[in-house]
Amino acid sequence: MVYATKTKKIATSSSPRKKPASRSRYSKAEIYEIFSAFEKDNPEPEGELNHSNEFTLLVAVVLSAQATDAGVNKATLHLFKIADTPEKMVALGEDKIRDEIRTIGLYKNKAKNTFLLSKMLIEHHGGHVPQTREELEALPGVGRKTANVVLNIAFGQPTIAVDTHLFRIANRLGLAPGKTPLDVEQKLEKIIPEEFMQHAHHWLILHGRYICKARKPACDRCIIFDLCKSKEKVLKEPI
Repeated sequence: MVYATKTKKIATSSSPRKKPASRSRYSKAEIYEIFSAFEKDNPEPEGELNHSNEFTLLVAVVLSAQATDAGVNKATLHLFKIADTPEKMVALGEDKIRDEIRTIGLYKNKAKNTFLLSKMLIEHHGGHVPQTREELEALPGVGRKTANVVLNIAFGQPTIAVDTHLFRIANRLGLAPGKTPLDVEQKLEKIIPEEFMQHAHHWLILHGRYICKARKPACDRCIIFDLCKSKEKVLKEPI
């Protein structure tokens, strides 16, 4: 009995494990069809964070970490009226910034970062938002996703910002399976046709936010339903 049990354990532990899928489930032609459908449905997608210039966009994206766009828009409605430049934000001061954004999560740390990044923009960039990922990521509170959003929306660079929605559906659909946001970002950059790159992450984020939702995907309203290869796909009932 002891020998048999030991042998069974060895056999189980040495048996090959299935590796998670690493390649897209879709052919080049299918990927082209997917993004063509997104483009036809929404030719000029836009981010949902309210802003009036590159600086307010940067601040809004920093504030959006672990917060909803709607919540950030509410918190910045008055803030951006009184401080829409780095100089005005620094003059406002960290304490007042904190009071303005106290309705969003992690507001104390975000107020500190907003104040410090404003100072850095003045001291190192002449009050302007830099146009390279490296310079943006050197600012307090700015990570790769934030940098990619700013580069895409403010400066028209074809970057892909992987948020929770995009990360989820890239894996759920098998479009660009990856264990990390960077992994997903790099795979999407390889498979998305160049003509769709500028708006790709907007389409995917909006699709994940409003259609391919985390708990209950709205497959009945999905414009890429016929192309979708998700294992969670809910088949439409015959008419």
